Amino acid sequence: MKRLNSRIYNHTLANQGSRAKREVLIFVISLVLFIAIGVEAQAVSLGDTRSFNIDPSYDATAREQITAIVKKITRQAYFYCDKDWWNDLDYEQQAKAGRALDLLGGEFENKIYYTLTTNFGFEEKPGIDKDDRITVLIHPMKEEAGGYFNSGDEYSKLENPNSNEREMVYLNADYITDSLAKSFLAHEFVHLITFNQKDKIRDVQEEIWLNEARAEYAPTLVGYDADYQGSNLQRRVSVFLENPSDSITEWQNEKADYGALNLFIQYLVDHYGIEVLDDSLKSKEVGIESLNKALKKNGFEEDFSQIFTDWTITVLVNDCSLGEKYCYKNENLKNLTIIPSLNFLPIKGKSTLGVSRVTKNWAGNWFKFFGGKGTLKIEFIGNPENLFKVPYLVKDLSGKYSLNFFQLNDLQRGEILVSGLGSEINSVIIIPTIQTKISGFLNPEPSFSFFWSASITDGSEEENFSKYLNKPISEMSKDEILIKISEIEDLSNQLKAQLSFLNNPEEISCQKFDENLYYGLREDNRVKCLQEFLKSQEPEIYPEGLVTGNFLSLTKTAVIRFQEKYAEDVLAPWELTKGTGLVGSTTRAKINEILER
Repeated sequence: MKRLNSRIYNHTLANQGSRAKREVLIFVISLVLFIAIGVEAQAVSLGDTRSFNIDPSYDATAREQITAIVKKITRQAYFYCDKDWWNDLDYEQQAKAGRALDLLGGEFENKIYYTLTTNFGFEEKPGIDKDDRITVLIHPMKEEAGGYFNSGDEYSKLENPNSNEREMVYLNADYITDSLAKSFLAHEFVHLITFNQKDKIRDVQEEIWLNEARAEYAPTLVGYDADYQGSNLQRRVSVFLENPSDSITEWQNEKADYGALNLFIQYLVDHYGIEVLDDSLKSKEVGIESLNKALKKNGFEEDFSQIFTDWTITVLVNDCSLGEKYCYKNENLKNLTIIPSLNFLPIKGKSTLGVSRVTKNWAGNWFKFFGGKGTLKIEFIGNPENLFKVPYLVKDLSGKYSLNFFQLNDLQRGEILVSGLGSEINSVIIIPTIQTKISGFLNPEPSFSFFWSASITDGSEEENFSKYLNKPISEMSKDEILIKISEIEDLSNQLKAQLSFLNNPEEISCQKFDENLYYGLREDNRVKCLQEFLKSQEPEIYPEGLVTGNFLSLTKTAVIRFQEKYAEDVLAPWELTKGTGLVGSTTRAKINEILER
């Protein structure tokens, strides 16, 4: 499901033109603005009501405007609640919500506001409403939305008719009694600070991904992720492990965006300090350039590219013994490791795998090679129009890793040879990433292709994948490489299918079939054994590979393919030329014969 707990990034101003145009507009209507500026902040009391514009794409019922009532006032904030929502609560629910607001108000006063303004600076104070307090508007939102920030509220209604003309953030009423509410408030408040520090003070607009990165770190900075169970950090880790290859700079407001970006920014602050985020915020530069400037200011030699590369290694091994840079310091992340894409090389004989993939700038990719015995050759061919970095890790039989890098030429291709696979070496993992683009990230970002091949020999001769291309790779032009990468996709898909079905007979639960099996059997362990056997055959026999215990159409079709493959032994005795799908005596005899080999 699409994640919505983010601020709206100037979407209400998308059609308002450039800042220069707004300045002209302000100049033309200066007399009207003069009247507005003269208005002082009006006193606000508990129980007061006011109409607010809200974003219908976030609201639970797609409303554009609500009436809200003041339910909590602190030194730094007004807490407004949607009046309809509040009135729909019964007495006990209102009492519970009131207590939750008291706690949330205290957290904002004593932890969130102090910690975040100390580290990142202040929101505009007083702001457009001439009031030192911010507004927190609480209303029901779509499922899983934590809250949002609308920068359009920072402009007058003359510039943005939907503006609420105040410094404010929005929270989901459904989470108010949840411990996550304070994390959501911290997240959205950082967006309010960022708008002042970048847009107002420095007249620049932060790139969305870095704006979100600072906001994502806010709950950790305030201390809300220290208790890991049920924390925002735990939620982000769960999302990241499901999709670790999401680009951290392409922001599509998806769940995966939050997961990868949170885990990256945790690593950056772990090793380089919160000062890097602060100094990058208080800089005229934005995005990667601002981080590089902040890193240099704080005395670090590493740049964003190096840190990103180190992070891709860290989330794979998370092992300080490999190097201080290759582990998390946060105790809650010390056991975090991803599972790479697995690529099995058959133990016996020579073999070659070839796979074409696509990726985006600043997205991690992890491929593990294991099985096989001999010398492993991995050849990498990247899109020549991009800059790739490809570290690789060799894991010996004791579990110890060693780190090295592909040496890519100007056409972004290179190869490595690793001897002793299966005798001294357990596995090899490559981590290709594109690190070309450094600013102006869009939604969505383009994808670029890359290709790798892995071959295994006994060491007596070198298996060269170039022969599959009908021309040595070293002699190919950039255009030829791009064409061949596309052509190889069909081959790679076939090889992937072959890998999926390379199961040994020992893995089949039953070693003999003594009873007939037929269409319609359900939740039957004998059918599971049959499906395991069919899956162990050539991929074309049972490409779906499902082991369910249900003898339905896919299994019947697979049995027919098996029968027709061995028609002489299975069908001929019955004078049949077409398979039946019934696992009868001759079919069972052939299966048992194969199992005994």
